[in-house]
Amino acid sequence: MKKMIAVLLALTLALSACALAEADPYAELDSVELIGADSTGKGAAGQIFGEYVAQRVDEITGGKLTIDYHPNGDLGGDADLIRQMQSNDIQLVVCQTAPIVSFIPEMAVFDLPMVFSQYDGDKIDSVLNGENEFHDALNAAYEAADLHLLGFLQNATYRLTTAHTDLSTLDAFKGLQIRTMENSNHMAFWTAIGAQPTPLAWAEVYIALQNGTIDAQENAADTCVGASLQEVQEYLACTNHILYCNQICISAEAWAELDPAYQAALNQAVTEAIAYMRPQLEQIDQDNKQTLIDGGMTLIEYDADFYDSILALDGVQALYKEIDENQVNGLGTLLQNALAE
Repeated sequence: MKKMIAVLLALTLALSACALAEADPYAELDSVELIGADSTGKGAAGQIFGEYVAQRVDEITGGKLTIDYHPNGDLGGDADLIRQMQSNDIQLVVCQTAPIVSFIPEMAVFDLPMVFSQYDGDKIDSVLNGENEFHDALNAAYEAADLHLLGFLQNATYRLTTAHTDLSTLDAFKGLQIRTMENSNHMAFWTAIGAQPTPLAWAEVYIALQNGTIDAQENAADTCVGASLQEVQEYLACTNHILYCNQICISAEAWAELDPAYQAALNQAVTEAIAYMRPQLEQIDQDNKQTLIDGGMTLIEYDADFYDSILALDGVQALYKEIDENQVNGLGTLLQNALAE
């Protein structure tokens, strides 16, 4: 009898342990801390996104997996952060798509001008974060760069153009001295529509606009507000040339070292953060546009003919071909096909 009781007790304890493990898949795991970072402006969508992912990871795992998050360039600029992530000195980075191109050439697919402009946020999300040939190819490109893609945050809001001059017509862009990122595809686009792109460090842009060294710049509305550009620019043009999109990725080494339960928790946190942030992005965009307007800027919006006329330009068509055939190995065609389906 005593032996039977002992067996039953051992079985009960084993079943209880199994039930506990099922209820808390992190109970038997060692605690892990990741370092995350961004270099966005204070209050920008990228910062809010990254910090919310960190918050949800902590909550989902009961503090067993945490992210020590450093926003606003605390650990360096985008290129510095990505290099540190590749070497696993930091593990997770949120940034816009353009800085990734230097490390993942296929990310130049996001440089296709106005490629997303006719689609809504739901459609774009289904392509960027869904299961499809384009997404699979992009995942492979990240892995080849020793990174692991976690997701994209967007809701069909875009980079805009601020200027000293009225940009109501395509002709108005001819000769426009516009500050851009030091991105050859972005510069080629502005050249194709007749402007004169001028790479310039972001810290120098406000003064350059103020003293007239340059006429214009392009950025998302929240970045424009963060830099108080309404003080030195008169027009806000909805050129919608590049999707305002933040990606989040992790060092491939750090990802491989995470227990599958922690991988699932991080994926869940990113998915929930995207769902939480996406409805806010449109409101953030509208609120920041209104702040710029209230600060004295005139809003310029365009009809479909304006975008069609730009896409029909020989220089823009040549840029599409150059990016798709020579930079992204046909990923541009996969993207356009996925969007059109």
